[in-house]
Amino acid sequence: MSSDGFVLTSNQDYYLLYSYKPQLEQDLSSVSKILAPLLLDEPKDATEAAKPESERVAQLEADIFLKLSDSSKKWVPIKRNLDRKQKESIEALGILGLGFDAYERRSYPEASMSAHLLGFVGHDEQGNPQGYFGLEGQYNLELQGREGKIVQETDATGKPILIGLFDQLLSRKGRNLELHLDRSIQYLAEKSLLDGLEKYGASSGEVLIMNPYTGGILAMASYPNYDPFDIGSYSPDWYKNPSIANTYEPGSTFKVLVMAAGIEEGVITPETICGDACAGPAHIGKYSIQTWNGEYDTSQSMTEVLANSDNTGMIFVAQKLGKDTFVDYVKKFGFGQLTGIDLQEETGSSLRNTWGDIDVATTSFGQGIAVTGIQMLRAVASIANGGNLVVPHVVSTVEANDERLTIEPKIERRVLSEDTAKKVTEMMIESAHHGESQWAVLKEYEVAGKTGTAQIPILGHYDEEKTIASFVGFAPAHDPKFIMLVKLREPQSSPWASETAAPLWYRLAKDLLVYYNVPPKD
Repeated sequence: MSSDGFVLTSNQDYYLLYSYKPQLEQDLSSVSKILAPLLLDEPKDATEAAKPESERVAQLEADIFLKLSDSSKKWVPIKRNLDRKQKESIEALGILGLGFDAYERRSYPEASMSAHLLGFVGHDEQGNPQGYFGLEGQYNLELQGREGKIVQETDATGKPILIGLFDQLLSRKGRNLELHLDRSIQYLAEKSLLDGLEKYGASSGEVLIMNPYTGGILAMASYPNYDPFDIGSYSPDWYKNPSIANTYEPGSTFKVLVMAAGIEEGVITPETICGDACAGPAHIGKYSIQTWNGEYDTSQSMTEVLANSDNTGMIFVAQKLGKDTFVDYVKKFGFGQLTGIDLQEETGSSLRNTWGDIDVATTSFGQGIAVTGIQMLRAVASIANGGNLVVPHVVSTVEANDERLTIEPKIERRVLSEDTAKKVTEMMIESAHHGESQWAVLKEYEVAGKTGTAQIPILGHYDEEKTIASFVGFAPAHDPKFIMLVKLREPQSSPWASETAAPLWYRLAKDLLVYYNVPPKD
């Protein structure tokens, strides 16, 4: 159940329609023609939706006729997963030789909404129901319940031994889960993401929204996705949740974390001037690292370095920290480890064992390090919430019978002081309002955010044309209701996050601020 009281999945009765052909006296062609309109499903994809309904009905009619015409079988299954309304409509026809088998299975009232977060129920090797992926996989035993069982010692004839072993395991109904997820926010996230994919021509995308203080997941949307009620129609490649199972290079969104580490360690302040380090390309061994736009400014402060997304300025900060301290902070922010989110398929890449100077330099601007979306979101949440690394969580309450177990928010560790978090927040406000995506910013609200444009690594090198565009931020900046990460893979309209992911983030953020009834600054 979502936090606003909507059932996202439950067990419901469904029916298998079958024919026992020795009793079927009516003409097979007539039966097929009568049944087809009653059994027609909604189109599964755009190709099917493009077909006229009459064509789809005719195809289904032909399929039913083919099944009924099989002379080698007396009992023929016609259609599974009928609901009660369909069953009653067919029963009302009074066709002798048609019957129903009832069974219980998972129902998803919102269809594909939250599919990657929910997961689905399939069957194990013995044919028993089994949850896979997402919440269904993580909480399979709690959701499934158990049958009662009595174990009693018997003699050789099978009679109970009165003083023998006796043990009784009581049956238990499946437990209910109440989520942090807000159905309205999930809807806004999915709608905005679909609009963004179409507008910017991206091949896939993700939106993650979290309460930065509690780690509660308010929404988690990704496309392409699937309908958990009909998983057989989709590629297994789509089952995993990309926000927790796929890694990417975060690009310039990572810069806020490096700045935070530098300020926490006292090697820089927001006002520190970059100086000669920003006079031209940075030379690291045989490598030469340039700024994204080929422009250099020695008079930049660290706040301006972040707003301008200057790679040479970030290398300056990393070198001030030193290799060992830099790597320590990468680990403190949770990279190289799982976040502990309560979804089944979380994976993460390990950090390299040895760090060279070039590794530190490239990581300082988010290149050469692989992260998941949920890792990136919670790391930046430590800035939004005043310095704590929280454990992201989907389930807020587990309910069994009359008992309710509340899952309390968990802080893994403090990574920044409140003072550092405030200073970096101010720097992110400047970055949002005066950086490369300033044209899209919500001027009536105070937003803290940062863009990231990263090339996609392929077979040991970077693709020259394809990018992953992302934007991470929180609002209102000084009392955030949410932190959000938007990520688009291979946008076609522009490779830059400032022209794709950032405006998408701002459009959705405005809807969320209105939803939360946050008044504009003025």
